[in-house]
Amino acid sequence: MSPRPGVRRLHAAAALCLPLAAGAAGLAWGGSLDAIVRDAKGDLVKDAVIVAVPIAGAPKPKGERPREVIDQIDKEFVPQVKVVEVGTSISFPNKDDIRHHVYSFSPAKKFELPLYKGIPAEPVLFDKPGVVILGCNIHDWMIAWLYIVESPWFAVTGRDGAARIGDLPAGEYDVLAYHPRAKDPAEPLRQRASLGAAPAASLSFEMALKPPLRSSRPPKGGGAEYP
Repeated sequence: MSPRPGVRRLHAAAALCLPLAAGAAGLAWGGSLDAIVRDAKGDLVKDAVIVAVPIAGAPKPKGERPREVIDQIDKEFVPQVKVVEVGTSISFPNKDDIRHHVYSFSPAKKFELPLYKGIPAEPVLFDKPGVVILGCNIHDWMIAWLYIVESPWFAVTGRDGAARIGDLPAGEYDVLAYHPRAKDPAEPLRQRASLGAAPAASLSFEMALKPPLRSSRPPKGGGAEYP
């Protein structure tokens, strides 16, 4: 028995709507944001943290947050600048053949991993937003900056001063730019970006940065060692 004429028209309309809905969904989640960061001299800036914060509370991607890692290699933290979402656990493997003592006195997360080799038994949960400065109680030059943010959309600039955040829902965003050498590492520069009619946005930031920290690392073979 064939469908009545009215039913046939409804089926045809639904078939036409399906590709349109699929296209709209693709636009809603297909946006990208490109940011480039320079210092006051115009030089490109590495390790700037870029965070896109939705104005209207865009839906977050589903799924558990992956466990993250900050390594200790050749008596350095790798990477030295990292950004994660609030609620992320981080492991701190020691890949050197000596022991390290990792700690933070930052208000966003105070913790200590006393002298150890290998991988600590438990990762550290970062459950508050803010900037966490990591150090090693044995090797004073070992330092890293961890930015814990409340948005899942972020990136860190490379040597070319550029960062890209992809798969952003359509909407308005406050785009924040941080850097460890800013006058206040926890105080960002801000710009507004809109994704919707245009599937991509580009922003440029200029940062006033303090000079790089002088390394107190001793010559190879020198300094305290705790095998």
